[in-house]
Amino acid sequence: MDVQAIREHIPLLNNIASVSKIHKGFSSDGKYFLFTNMGRPAYVLRTATLQKSEQKQREFEAVQRVHKIGVNTSAPVQFGIVEPLDMCYMLLRYAEGEDASDIVPALTSNEQYEIGSKAGSELRLMHGLEAPANWGAWHLRRIAKHKKQFEDYMSCGIRLPEETVIVSFIEANLAWMNDRPNRFQHDDFHPGNLLVHHRQYAGVIDFNRYDWGDPYHDFLKIAFFSRQVSIPFSIGQIDEYFKGSVPVHFWNLYALYTAFTIFSTISWTLQAAPEQLESMLARIRIVLDDHHNFERAIPRWYQN
Repeated sequence: MDVQAIREHIPLLNNIASVSKIHKGFSSDGKYFLFTNMGRPAYVLRTATLQKSEQKQREFEAVQRVHKIGVNTSAPVQFGIVEPLDMCYMLLRYAEGEDASDIVPALTSNEQYEIGSKAGSELRLMHGLEAPANWGAWHLRRIAKHKKQFEDYMSCGIRLPEETVIVSFIEANLAWMNDRPNRFQHDDFHPGNLLVHHRQYAGVIDFNRYDWGDPYHDFLKIAFFSRQVSIPFSIGQIDEYFKGSVPVHFWNLYALYTAFTIFSTISWTLQAAPEQLESMLARIRIVLDDHHNFERAIPRWYQN
């Protein structure tokens, strides 16, 4: 992105000297670090097409709500539209820190656990936000989504040997979703979207997948990503969220949402990142092993 174009269309950024594109992540958004003439990052700029302006404005407002209640995240500064560039944008303050997935594995087990604990505390804070009043029942929305995702899986050309076992587990446990609350969901909560600074938790970023529904759904990324980065982190996140007393129904829902995601992960990977299919299948194999092919809800890494 051209620095002069930024200055012309977003006057707030007249002091920006250079721009660096952010390549991490799978979002279709444009993402950029904006630097002052002192060489320091000052802002993060996220861009999307005008077609997505309503969606992105809602996302910006969600970040405002999250930041207002005290969650450590990039402070929202401005949302706007630039018609000549067919662009809407979200401007956020730069949050100091490094990608937790890069940093956490090199820390001590106690440090990893403490970072996970802080992440769990922040997640609980976010989950205090109630969904808009007209939001539909969670279990109906999630079942409909699962049916569509399972259809995509059935037509994707890859079948898991454990497919029947997983489907049976899902069908036997659907009732756990009845009457679950509609709360704020980050929906992509794992170390790749968390920041660490000076060996401590520093914040959460990337709310572009946010949703409303069962807050326990935010834990399923532990199964596929976080536990492979750090088991102490994953345990700390759960322990602190529940203040050391994890209810049984949490594990039933955690396992159910994890089972749902096995099928959608395969079809999504084939569509979005086919070169990563083998590594994603390896992650699924770990999940199946953790749950003994869903013979138990509590994963072995937590019990151990």
